[in-house]
Amino acid sequence: MMRQLSASQNQLDLEWQISGSKSESNRLLILQAFYPQIKITNLSSSQDTQVLKKALQSKSQSINIGHAGTAMRFLTAYFSVIATKEIGLTGSQRMQERPIKILVEALRNLGAKIEYAKQKGFPPLVIKPSTLSGNQVSLPANISSQYISALLLIAPQLKNGLQIGLTQNITSLPYIKMTLSLLRQLGVKTNFQNNTISVNFLEKPIQNNFQVEPDWSSASYFYSLVALSKTSKILLPGFVNNSIQGDAEIIEIYKQFGVKTSFTEKGISLQKDEGNNYPKKVELDLSNTPDLAQTIAVTCLGLNISCVLNGLHTLKIKETDRLQALKTELEKFGAKVQISHDQLKLSPTQNLEKDVLVETYQDHRMAMAFAPLAVKTPLTIQNPEVVKKSFPNFWKALAAAGIR
Repeated sequence: MMRQLSASQNQLDLEWQISGSKSESNRLLILQAFYPQIKITNLSSSQDTQVLKKALQSKSQSINIGHAGTAMRFLTAYFSVIATKEIGLTGSQRMQERPIKILVEALRNLGAKIEYAKQKGFPPLVIKPSTLSGNQVSLPANISSQYISALLLIAPQLKNGLQIGLTQNITSLPYIKMTLSLLRQLGVKTNFQNNTISVNFLEKPIQNNFQVEPDWSSASYFYSLVALSKTSKILLPGFVNNSIQGDAEIIEIYKQFGVKTSFTEKGISLQKDEGNNYPKKVELDLSNTPDLAQTIAVTCLGLNISCVLNGLHTLKIKETDRLQALKTELEKFGAKVQISHDQLKLSPTQNLEKDVLVETYQDHRMAMAFAPLAVKTPLTIQNPEVVKKSFPNFWKALAAAGIR
């Protein structure tokens, strides 16, 4: 299946309701499984969240989460605490290539009984009933923040609480802070200083009602649309200032691409600053916001801006090797791209190639990051249905904005 895209106009006008944050929703679903009195509103409509919700409700001893990486990490920890019978946890072929050893070792150190069904260090896993009696663990923080969040989410269930010592530089720190924020709202006592996180046992929550913020990662594609268009106005209801999502950093990042964000009573209004003079080159550290890398790289390509994006070491273990995928697809448009294990350097081209077929590599963010480039040049997205993973209505929103 393919989707051909082109812009019918350079002026985009749109109001679109983005569903709840996938990251917040997935954390709250785990907490709700532990504390059923919790009520969640504005839950994400993403496939990842629906997969996690279904898995938590399943009575089966065999759980398949497909491509949902967050679900794999969170459920590994969750079942280690609640399993009363042996649980098999597996996923897609790509999921079976994504490492999970660091989390498994941490859980084993706490007393969990987890075995690898195939290759050591990778799913599928077999999780057996156990009692997690340990209360201290140490793990590297430079691989995936989801390992740490998975442990934090089960910590209030452990009678002696949990102390996590983090080694190496912390990657995606805002996601750890998001988890801790939700725990504190729940009534959990936490402490985070000197690379050590302490979380206390919680018997009963003090807050039962949680409203999920709209998803800033999904909003990023509209920022790219505005940046690439000549004039546009996009209203995204429900967004508030002081978000607990790290990707709200998109506001500051896109100022240099001529996008002005205004907070209103309704949400956020995005407008193109027509008097903007773009920089010839930008250099950004995205170690706290790696999910924005693809969007920013494509925006720079469309605006003919050279960029150096740093802090991207986690991109190799995502839905695909995102660094290699970005290099391959950006170069189809005529750009020159260099990548290392944690960096992408883009030298754009004055004349974008037309009618390029963009491969998505079963990665939702590849499809959504490249789609706004249709404002500049006609293109075709391969396997466009991958957007269901995080933003099922993405193509409807794009059509409403004026992308054919």
